[in-house]
Amino acid sequence: MSIRPIDVARTDGGPQWVEAVGTPEGVEVWWDEPRPHEGGRRCVVRRLPDGTRLDALPAGWNARNRVVEYGGRSWRPLPGGGLVFTNWADQRLYRLDGGEPVPLTPAGDARYGDLYLPPGRDEVWAVRETGDVRDIVAVPLPGDAPVRVVARAQHFLMNPRLSPDGRHVCWIGWDHPNMPWDGTELCVAPLDDTGVAGPYEVVAGGPRESVTQAEWRDADSLYAVTDPTGWWNVHLVRRDGAGARNLTPVETEFGHAPWKPGLATFAVAGGRLVVVYGTPDRRHLGVLDPETGALREVGGEATYWASTVSAADGRAAAVAATPYTPAEVRLVDLDGGGHERVSAPKPLPDRALLPVPETVTIEGVHAHLYPPAGVRGPAPYVVFVHGGPTGNHPVMLDLEIAYFTSRGLGVAVVNYGGSTGYGRAYRERLRHQWGVVDVDDCARVARGLVEQGRADAARIAVRGGSAGGWTTVAALVHSDVFAGGVAHYAITDPESWAAETHDFESRYLDGLIGPLPETRDRYTERSPLLHAGRASGPCLMLHGLEDAIVDVGQAERFVAELDRHGKRWALLTFAGEQHGWRREETIVAALEAELAFYGLVFGFDTPEVPPLALEGKPLAAEGEA
Repeated sequence: MSIRPIDVARTDGGPQWVEAVGTPEGVEVWWDEPRPHEGGRRCVVRRLPDGTRLDALPAGWNARNRVVEYGGRSWRPLPGGGLVFTNWADQRLYRLDGGEPVPLTPAGDARYGDLYLPPGRDEVWAVRETGDVRDIVAVPLPGDAPVRVVARAQHFLMNPRLSPDGRHVCWIGWDHPNMPWDGTELCVAPLDDTGVAGPYEVVAGGPRESVTQAEWRDADSLYAVTDPTGWWNVHLVRRDGAGARNLTPVETEFGHAPWKPGLATFAVAGGRLVVVYGTPDRRHLGVLDPETGALREVGGEATYWASTVSAADGRAAAVAATPYTPAEVRLVDLDGGGHERVSAPKPLPDRALLPVPETVTIEGVHAHLYPPAGVRGPAPYVVFVHGGPTGNHPVMLDLEIAYFTSRGLGVAVVNYGGSTGYGRAYRERLRHQWGVVDVDDCARVARGLVEQGRADAARIAVRGGSAGGWTTVAALVHSDVFAGGVAHYAITDPESWAAETHDFESRYLDGLIGPLPETRDRYTERSPLLHAGRASGPCLMLHGLEDAIVDVGQAERFVAELDRHGKRWALLTFAGEQHGWRREETIVAALEAELAFYGLVFGFDTPEVPPLALEGKPLAAEGEA
């Protein structure tokens, strides 16, 4: 018995944002969840205190946006049970109070994200993105007044918050060439009588310090996650910038890489904080006393808590997972520690089909190993490479991994140098070394598995998506360890990608490789496209045709070069998909193609999936006809 592709499509993926709302009847919990079987839309769900779950968003509506292309916080519940949200199809803000949603913003090219409801004001605040210009705006909830610009400052903005007395606003901003995990500024500005920010002061952060979240404690101070020590800790920051106090002075991450504006690793719960912290090996949920620094674990058996948390009336809503249960919304009693799952259960395969993860460090590289079912001795292995590259792969149920392990393929998930969750020093191992450190770390783990007798040296493949796709193709051409690679929506040539990608990541490579044109030789030396002839094995490329982050041309040009050099390849493209798979039929097709590819590369039959044909004909050896 094996896990089916449809099991993966209907179980993987989880809630992205949560919110707890106190009511006279008890605590309501709101969240959004993927619906692969409904065209990949994200639906907002409301769970009432009596346990009733309701779809708060009607069919056909999709609570997503394209702020910085990855999307920011896309909805907020309104008092009384209404909802304000951004709709994917037109990127406009809508209000829903029963019936059909009503637009709050004009039609046009603007995108809205990182939604926030300032207390005491009948409006929603958001980061508005118009082309490559961003500002913080206030949108009247009645929809009968013009949109007001609250603040316009740095090139990128997130985390708008109104002080408890209504007199100041804070936000987090940064400019090119920094990414938000490199350096950001926490800014505070007074609000005038019209609700517009005056001149701002930077109260935390800087070029080499990353503030990822801030919430007001009172009118004169804020809680902020920032990393002057090299670790994202929770600090108490004065509004006047007169200093900060580290409330969690330990070498543990309480923050995250803010790829999506609006994610949260802490929530204010009266005089205490609910915090998400730890490493990708184990992420905890805890209650922090900011006066004493005492930290109490309330996360139970969960090995992973997502970067979204909200608190109301002594309870916290958050998203948890274990190696055997998927990401699910839980309501946690902050005093008693009790957990209640509030999201609907998902159908799960027999636990005997799920691999038991093992957290290891191989020559200084962090990895999670998932052994193959029913295989003794050296087995075929696939090295999984996460995207970002400023990201990580946590320990949690991943049926995509189990799909392969249940078929006798081992999986090694590598949190290579550059991964988040292990402090800034580990994250910055990749600085100017992208295409070198990530490739070496993946190869190091693969070789270590061979030396330990776990992996068959002739049957190791590498796979990843986005930046993980880059490492996949780079590992194929810059090492001889891998028999083949599967690259989902991959970057294959860094210089052309930097010129054609979106604004948010257009200067990302300054830190990953080096600034252009000064370091062009590095781009040339590391480009998989320019060295396709060195590929150690065939490559399967998969790409969405609506991808605005990595254009499909990156895949098309790479397979053309593989073909020119007599290498084997296959390219599958998917209409209606962007940067990542959201539709059930795409998830199934991509998994089936990947399994068929491993069958070809490793030499085993895959009768349960459609056959895959590799293109390209090996060039004749010298002297052959």
